[in-house]
Amino acid sequence: MDEVEVVVAHSERATLRVGDVFLKVDPDQTRMDVEVDAMAVAPVPTPEVLWRKSPVLAIAAVTGTALGRLGEPSTASTAAWAAAGAALRKLHDAPLPPRSGRAGRSLDELAAELDVECERLVTNGLLPADLVTRNRQVAEAALRPWTPAFTHGDLQIAHVFVDGDEITGIIDWSEAGQGDALYDLATLTLGHEEHLDDVIAGYGTDVDLDVIRAWWSLRSLLGVRWLIEHGFDPSAPGCEVDVLKSRM
Repeated sequence: MDEVEVVVAHSERATLRVGDVFLKVDPDQTRMDVEVDAMAVAPVPTPEVLWRKSPVLAIAAVTGTALGRLGEPSTASTAAWAAAGAALRKLHDAPLPPRSGRAGRSLDELAAELDVECERLVTNGLLPADLVTRNRQVAEAALRPWTPAFTHGDLQIAHVFVDGDEITGIIDWSEAGQGDALYDLATLTLGHEEHLDDVIAGYGTDVDLDVIRAWWSLRSLLGVRWLIEHGFDPSAPGCEVDVLKSRM
């Protein structure tokens, strides 16, 4: 009998693996709708939806291995990173998705959320004030009008699977929506700046590196407190706090 593996679990949702089937438990019906609809229309490899009975979504495992993990060196080839960039370009050039998750936040909503989060990080003593202030300044470059694109919304390298130099699947679409294309590029390369050139080589032109760096700061500032409160360690080597320190 296959064992049950807890892939991730916190107060918002949980993902279990049983053999070649992933069971995603999510009480947020809207978030599940976003994920299913996005996978149905995304022009890149996505997992097969096996069945759905709220609050559980069953999807088939994709082949290959993850492009990497935050805080760990990636063993994937340069060509694989470039293939990830090419897949992102294909996604961003596609028609906008029918539903939108957190990727669809307005510029004003994002700026307000960032201001509140920065204040909490300092007030609660989670990060030094100078580190927060510097990265808030860097993040400002991301807070500009953008042309909405079909974005994944949470394209961590652990969500991109490869076999050799080929992309075999992109998973976890619950944050998909109409967002800033450069946010996806920044999320993919967060903590792996050494592979940014590889990704851009596959993605193509029209990439503002200052905005990507701004998104690294912004995403990390927004993530630190949430990660701590849900049992993760953003101060582990190579993770969010190190990303923030690198901007100093």
